[in-house]
Amino acid sequence: MTATVREGQTYGGASRLVRYVNFVKLPHTVFALPFALVGVTLASWIVPVTAATVVWVVVAFTAARFAAMGFNRIADRSFDALNPRTAMREIPSGAMSVPEAAASVAVASLVFIFAAGRINPLCLALSPVALAWVLFYSYTKRFTRWAHLVLGLGLGIAPAGGYLAVTGAWSDPWWLLPALAIAVMSWVGGFDILYALPDAEFDRSQGLYSVPATMGIGKALRVARALHALTIAALSAAGVASGSSVLYFAGVVVAAGILGWEHSLVSSDDLSKLDAAFFSVNGALSVTFFLFVLAERVFL
Repeated sequence: MTATVREGQTYGGASRLVRYVNFVKLPHTVFALPFALVGVTLASWIVPVTAATVVWVVVAFTAARFAAMGFNRIADRSFDALNPRTAMREIPSGAMSVPEAAASVAVASLVFIFAAGRINPLCLALSPVALAWVLFYSYTKRFTRWAHLVLGLGLGIAPAGGYLAVTGAWSDPWWLLPALAIAVMSWVGGFDILYALPDAEFDRSQGLYSVPATMGIGKALRVARALHALTIAALSAAGVASGSSVLYFAGVVVAAGILGWEHSLVSSDDLSKLDAAFFSVNGALSVTFFLFVLAERVFL
């Protein structure tokens, strides 16, 4: 009998809660949520932050990510059913029906828009644009190898959104928020390329596009490294734009070290540590960098 293959970072159990947690890989929220809080923290130098604002930012981000991930699972369900790595996901395995999944996406979308409205009018006005972008991502793998960057920009909205939630206005200098968005976009794009490495052959067989599928594993690793070098450059630029000092830039140095460690875990000849590189390392990066930014705000 063939053993059931369980995708990495999947929890055991048959409860409804576990099913929804696995459906959207809820623990992966830790990747970009801390960057939303980086935006909040940098904005707090300009406008005082209330506890309510922080709560609504967390709710908005979590709901938007739920909607995006759930929609992706619906859009990709036929491909997931054919891929041994993803065949046990909730929809192809029959643990969740498409109508149930669609209802959860609709609820999460409404929660996101409601939370944005509770923050300020600007966030409410921008919420449909942000939602449309993160849902659009689900179809990009069908026509471009750069779907990784579309996903990255979707999460790159997080720090800009956190900043706008506090200030209700664009940053001064204007390039602070683009620098933060580019940092997150390149970071997410780089690690999403790593995540796509095991599926390169499958993607080619199904006519799907990704950097590993179209460029090969060796070149894909080089692209991921280049994107992560851009991450460090963009974080540094954001630090200059925000007038940050020693702790912020110490966080940038630590982030660079973590990314270097991530790439040391993966090579074209050995993908066995990919799950650790994808989840543990990237979760550590976002949380650690946020803590450095927060420490600068509290202690300096």
